[in-house]
Amino acid sequence: MSRIVQVAQHADDLDRAAAFYEQLLGHPPAARFDPPGLLFFTLDGTRLLLEQGAASATIYLEVEDVRASIEALRTRGVTVEGEPHVIFQHTDDSLGPAGTDEWMAFIRDSEGNLVGLVSHSPSEH
Repeated sequence: MSRIVQVAQHADDLDRAAAFYEQLLGHPPAARFDPPGLLFFTLDGTRLLLEQGAASATIYLEVEDVRASIEALRTRGVTVEGEPHVIFQHTDDSLGPAGTDEWMAFIRDSEGNLVGLVSHSPSEH
């Protein structure tokens, strides 16, 4: 069985990226190696690596409530690229919890990368 061990994301400024992701994720980085300029967060057993040499990727992070998260981020001046909306209704548990709506929104992180925020709530339909 395979699992994702690490995802790399571009960061021009590690201090700025550390502050952004610490506030978004609610916990400090797990490790920093500077030089060569590597910053790690741990997300449920998967490492998020922020580094200058990495390519930009779109990552999707689970939050408790996308709508509340977007409003909180907006008040901090974070750029919202896509407003919260339901993207899927889970009738079974093949891609998410059965009986839930999957909400998604998009923001730009401190380094200009696109980040998707995802949450599940009881189906409204």
